[in-house]
Amino acid sequence: MASTASAASYPGEMPLEWQPPKYNPYLIALVVTLATFMEVLDSTIANVALPHIAGNLSAGTDESTWVLTSYLVANAIVLPLNGWLSRLFGRKRFYMMCVATFTMASVLCGFAPSLNWLVFFRVLQGLGGGGMQPSEQAILVDTFPPYKRAMGMAVYGIAVVVAPIVGPTLGGFITDNFSWRWVFFINVPVGIISLLLTSQIISDPPHMRGKGLKGSGGIDYTGLGLLAMGLGAMQIMLDKGQREDWFESHLIVIMAGLMVVCLTASVIWSLRRKDPVVDLRLLKDRNFAISSITMFLLGFVLYGSTALLPIFLQTLMGYSAMQSGMTMSPGGMVVMVLMPIVGLLLGRFQARWLVVFGLVMASLALFDMSRFNLQIDFRTAMMSRVMLGCGLAFLFVPINTAAFYFVPPDKTSNATGLINLARNIGGSCGIALMSTMLERRGQYHQNMLVEHLTPYDLPYREMLQGATQMLMQKGANVVEATQQAQALVYNLMRQQAAMKSFVDAFWLMGVLILCAIPLMFLMKKTTPHKGPMGAH
Repeated sequence: MASTASAASYPGEMPLEWQPPKYNPYLIALVVTLATFMEVLDSTIANVALPHIAGNLSAGTDESTWVLTSYLVANAIVLPLNGWLSRLFGRKRFYMMCVATFTMASVLCGFAPSLNWLVFFRVLQGLGGGGMQPSEQAILVDTFPPYKRAMGMAVYGIAVVVAPIVGPTLGGFITDNFSWRWVFFINVPVGIISLLLTSQIISDPPHMRGKGLKGSGGIDYTGLGLLAMGLGAMQIMLDKGQREDWFESHLIVIMAGLMVVCLTASVIWSLRRKDPVVDLRLLKDRNFAISSITMFLLGFVLYGSTALLPIFLQTLMGYSAMQSGMTMSPGGMVVMVLMPIVGLLLGRFQARWLVVFGLVMASLALFDMSRFNLQIDFRTAMMSRVMLGCGLAFLFVPINTAAFYFVPPDKTSNATGLINLARNIGGSCGIALMSTMLERRGQYHQNMLVEHLTPYDLPYREMLQGATQMLMQKGANVVEATQQAQALVYNLMRQQAAMKSFVDAFWLMGVLILCAIPLMFLMKKTTPHKGPMGAH
């Protein structure tokens, strides 16, 4: 009951443990956001460099994807351990350990002599990166008083939402003009600056000082092992599923079984232990549980759409990597402009109503993308992304504000680890499901369209005759013109099938994000903070 009382009193009054930080809270927000941007950027910046990495290290393209998988697996394992590790080492010390590990691993990745070494160094990098985001979020929650917390989250949210959008474009520019190794070297100066500023500006809050794991029974090796194996198996299954034809592959079946067994055992073990590695009891709070589900959907749409749109623009519309990046960049700029405004609006409106608005805007943008065709212009694609950016800007900050509203200060680190894990798993599921959907729906639409490519179909005959005559006018003989015309019509059919698969994917994401709206009405009411509040 004590913890419940603490949680309930937290939104209404300043907790006794809260003290104003030594430095300006916004300065602290900028310092931790620096490392956030670097870490989130690194989760996508290496994507476009994979062909160069494979060629330079004499590896196949399929093998090179482990550069991405290894990072995501290690990242997913550490995310939910944040609260436990913060108590073990102290939050500031653990955070600096993560930044230092990430920075040193970036150096090693840049100098990797082979693919095996690169994958190993990426695991180290993922272990460091996985602890950074939750620690930074927990620092912001404890740094800002409740009535200013939304603005702190807005600064942090800009980095989290914009970095995945900037990553592929920046990675393409660096790879084309320098070397794939600079994709990793670019982290080094940022990491060093972050460490220097953190050591001087950031300190642990009173409720984190000198606690450690006293009375907890020591290190929970069983819980740690079950969680690491379960999340690792899940991440490998999601990343390799489409490439291995999902459950037709023995590897995917084994990973799925291992995931179910280990995660189920981990949940049972955690609920029975007094001080578990991951405190799943936080999900008893209705607001936190609903916010975690919504954050999962946000990650699904953010990473899923970020993966789909460049593929669509480059493979079907003929855009270069830089042009597709320019199409997406205005959406990132909109997020940067709107997030501080959303932080101010949280002082006037309940967080859940802003989330509803963001969900509606994001779904409208995705439904607009589901109307794309092969004749759209640059402005149409860009404006759809801008509309999606408007929706995303109204989601991240309000979701986090609602999530932590009833979370007591001493549980902040645990809560940030869980909600960040929800977003990352959502991103992995979004990329995996959308990739599978493009492949399967593309095959379905191709089978449907190919039925019309017969001599008995009048539109097909007319199109074939028109193409044949055009080619003959350009100098081809009858046989060559006929063959080339058939090839042209077949390629056009494949493009239309691919286009329809993208339409299906965008439509599905629009429907999924709409499904979160009813959940907002199940949230407990949160009072907007307009200024310092006294006890009552």
